Amino acid sequence: MSPHARRLPAELAVAFTRSQALERGVTPRRLRARDLETPFRGVRLRPEPPGQPPDGPLALDRLSRARLMRRARAYGLIMSTESFFIGRTAAVILGAPLEHTGDLDVGVFAPARAPRRRGIRAMKLARGLAAVLSHDGLRVTSPATTWAMLAGELSIRQLVHIGDAFVRVPRDGRGHHQPAMALTTIELLRRAALAPRRRERAKLLAALALVRVGSASPLESDFRIDAARAGLPEPELDVEIFADHGRRIGISEVVFPRFRTVVEIEGDHHRTSRAQWHRDIEKYAAYGAEGWEVVRLTSEHIRGQHPLAVGMVWAVLLRHGWQPE
Repeated sequence: MSPHARRLPAELAVAFTRSQALERGVTPRRLRARDLETPFRGVRLRPEPPGQPPDGPLALDRLSRARLMRRARAYGLIMSTESFFIGRTAAVILGAPLEHTGDLDVGVFAPARAPRRRGIRAMKLARGLAAVLSHDGLRVTSPATTWAMLAGELSIRQLVHIGDAFVRVPRDGRGHHQPAMALTTIELLRRAALAPRRRERAKLLAALALVRVGSASPLESDFRIDAARAGLPEPELDVEIFADHGRRIGISEVVFPRFRTVVEIEGDHHRTSRAQWHRDIEKYAAYGAEGWEVVRLTSEHIRGQHPLAVGMVWAVLLRHGWQPE
């Protein structure tokens, strides 16, 4: 904020309309100050607060979502009651691991008139092809509808990433599953893909065949897709590992129980976070003591120029008794 700019009233939110500000005594000159963004006509945004560099799994996705949410909430102040967010915008609002730049995607049901405004990409939709709900205070297409509507611009692999994210059952801080927090189900994705007049149905069904409950990240989804194509056995996902005496010693992303093999897919936070590093060492030692072998994979192993992940896991499974068909 400029040292000469008057402080805004505390009751004004991060995003506010021009009329809200004027009602609280903010002058038109103050509303033209450089520290305020004008994402849409008649709307202002307070400066984005300085933050720490992103850290942890999917940190960049969370940062991208936070920035999108600022703009979406700003537009929500002037959004018509007939409008709702669709496409990439809806997907990111819902928490999908998807990049979003450019205009916000907004839809209306025909015959309503689509909004025409700078910064908005609008579309008319048939009612049978979309369901709308409220998420985080914003009107968006449902997770299943959003996933199905993205088929025209995303690859099968990207659709698997988003499908995995939407059907995932989160865990709380103590590691307990929270089924009520899952955004959708595989069955609802299937219904959305099979809706009458749905475009790209074959692509959606191909992606749906690869979607699994329990996948924690796009990197994990990529490994699982590559492993399946190479002929590895189907792993179990998001598995609790117990010692022989019954104490839980860890939760792992990709597990081959029959072959006592655990695959840990590690983002950069496993290296940069000291606490995470110590937890990993303790967990892997406990796994080893119970007869489990851990294969640790990074993005370079999975997505590098010469990916080694499938071969690394293949060799370990062979050593533990797996026989390829």
